[in-house]
Amino acid sequence: MKAVVCTGYGSPDVLQLKEVPNPIPRDNEILLKIQATTVHVGDVRIRKFDVPRWQWIMARLALGLTKPRNPILGMEAAGEIEAVGKDVTLFKVGDPVFASLFPAKEPFGGYAEYKCLPENGLLAIKPRAMSFEEAAAVPSGGITALVILRNAQFQRGQKILIYGASGSVGTFAVQLAKHHFGAEVTGICSTANLDMVKALGADQVIDYTKEDFTQRGALYDVVFDAVDKLPPSQGKKMLKQGGIYLNVAKDSGTGRSVHAEDLIFLKQLIEAGKLKAVIDRCYPLEQIIEAHRYVEQGHKKGNVVITVGHPK
Repeated sequence: MKAVVCTGYGSPDVLQLKEVPNPIPRDNEILLKIQATTVHVGDVRIRKFDVPRWQWIMARLALGLTKPRNPILGMEAAGEIEAVGKDVTLFKVGDPVFASLFPAKEPFGGYAEYKCLPENGLLAIKPRAMSFEEAAAVPSGGITALVILRNAQFQRGQKILIYGASGSVGTFAVQLAKHHFGAEVTGICSTANLDMVKALGADQVIDYTKEDFTQRGALYDVVFDAVDKLPPSQGKKMLKQGGIYLNVAKDSGTGRSVHAEDLIFLKQLIEAGKLKAVIDRCYPLEQIIEAHRYVEQGHKKGNVVITVGHPK
């Protein structure tokens, strides 16, 4: 099968399209024929080995010394089930599914034509009337936003400020906060994304390139930094007494058990018209280097999707 292999840590040029052996599902696994995946910011950080210096040794041991131990990146995917192991009962051949490939016993693997997953992993039947490209963009950002907002435990009608409202996590957070949790949402983004964030449900949108929103004097029940770029001191000074400050990098559920039920819940919201995926650009698998270069610039709107073509 075709797969993009990360041959070392470095620039996007370390990504190479190669022929690798097809995976074979174990008794409890499904074989996913991938139709679409994404370039997640996590993929970019792993490829660059972009970790704080004090975490360097532990990160090398965890990820791989000279190159990623799991060299086929890709944290989420959507496609059809090509085959099932003899013990699989939850899915059948031909089922259209979407899945998170991280965390997992054998994480990543979206940059390929096929991937094996345990049937009790983070996968579910794809939402109806959603394309594979749209569905592939849901699992990572959608689950991250859901877990963080759920843990905040704020009440309906409370005010939330979302910094980075136009990114992958941010676009899902705006919709979930407004349409599911019933919050009054203020989104922070750049000029080009104001209309999009407003259309997603934000009650108020502020252009951070034209105004220092931290000096407004407005106070919020929740401040959520959805891109890990807002200094905590600035975020916390906008909180009401007893308010909650959230950061995507620190509150994303590390150590928390995430289940397929979370993905199924997002599917239900999508089918009810309360949640959608925002796609900035689509690239074919053969243009993965260009896609990584674009995401690395840090200005994508929502998600960047990779389509995986299969020989007829």
